[in-house]
Amino acid sequence: MVAATTLASCQVGIAPVFDCQSCGACCSYSAEWPRFSTEDDAQLDRIPEKYVAADLSGMRCDGVRCSALSGEVGKSTACTIYEMRPDVCRACMPGDDECLMARRALGFSTV
Repeated sequence: MVAATTLASCQVGIAPVFDCQSCGACCSYSAEWPRFSTEDDAQLDRIPEKYVAADLSGMRCDGVRCSALSGEVGKSTACTIYEMRPDVCRACMPGDDECLMARRALGFSTV
């Protein structure tokens, strides 16, 4: 008997399911992306200073990778400040336009 999840993934029109913790593309494709925009001061104060860009505009990046991302992109990743991550990070959802854009930029499958 084939598992229901396997059947569902083979059906036409079903969006692929992406696992953020085995990807990390959205956190490692552009130093310009993790920018603060709608956070209030209390939210920003919770983010450890070592992860904030020197100009306070967003997350500090090492190259194009967010400094709060741990692990190996495309294999196993995690956000070290997940509970206090900025709104732009909270808004990116698996399979949405931003996710797919980041996956394409890194050469990851989008189907």
